[in-house]
Amino acid sequence: MVEDRSVLTRETPPPPLTVRYGEGPDRVADAWPGGAAAAGRPLLVLIHGGFWRPEYDRTHTRPMARALAGDGWSVASLEYRRVPGDPGATGEDVRAALAAVPGELAARGAASDGSMVLVGHSAGGHLALWAAAVAPAPGLRGTLGLAPVADLRLGHRLGLDGGAVRDFLGGEPGAGGEGADAWDPARLAAPGAPVVLVHGMEDIRVPLGLSDAYARAHPGARVVPVPGVGHFELIDPLSAAWPEVTGALAGLAGEAGR
Repeated sequence: MVEDRSVLTRETPPPPLTVRYGEGPDRVADAWPGGAAAAGRPLLVLIHGGFWRPEYDRTHTRPMARALAGDGWSVASLEYRRVPGDPGATGEDVRAALAAVPGELAARGAASDGSMVLVGHSAGGHLALWAAAVAPAPGLRGTLGLAPVADLRLGHRLGLDGGAVRDFLGGEPGAGGEGADAWDPARLAAPGAPVVLVHGMEDIRVPLGLSDAYARAHPGARVVPVPGVGHFELIDPLSAAWPEVTGALAGLAGEAGR
């Protein structure tokens, strides 16, 4: 299957708002206020992927974030430090962002109902599941993982992106302790809020088996396999997979059937 990577380089207007949640160039979040309709909905907090590597940043989430804001959600897209071998820096930033960004956006007029849904793609899906388990933000309504790296041991065995899991952790997963299993969503406690994992069945970057492994560890999680879909279509509002993403968000927000 030929990957459709067009969303990664599609030109999209810059965000209307950027807020800072700490010192340093990576401790920022872009935001798209969703208008009046967003007042009755959770804030969507996006965590971008890129296998935790420094060369991938939040800019490739702009098409997705803009489309969701156009549908009446307020959206924040987090940046975070991506330092190979230092997962603590990444985790510290995600925690700090979830604590600070919703209040910053509310103070600047971005409407929401005061709750939050975490949305993460690929490695960002890993971070969303990790945060939901170990540092759930107040008002967390649910977590949507889009092709998430949801099981680090399995991801390492599969050699994702030439050893991305090992590079992120700075060592082999499965050894236990802060450097390994403490970062593995499949081996942490299940989040208290609902989890939905949407995964393309033709994904060659992060195979569907990683979401299935997470669901075996946490049977309350719901996996939505999408036939004929690869890795990047799940963050592309022009793709045939996009209704699966928006439908999952509506369900987590309690809008099923709307």
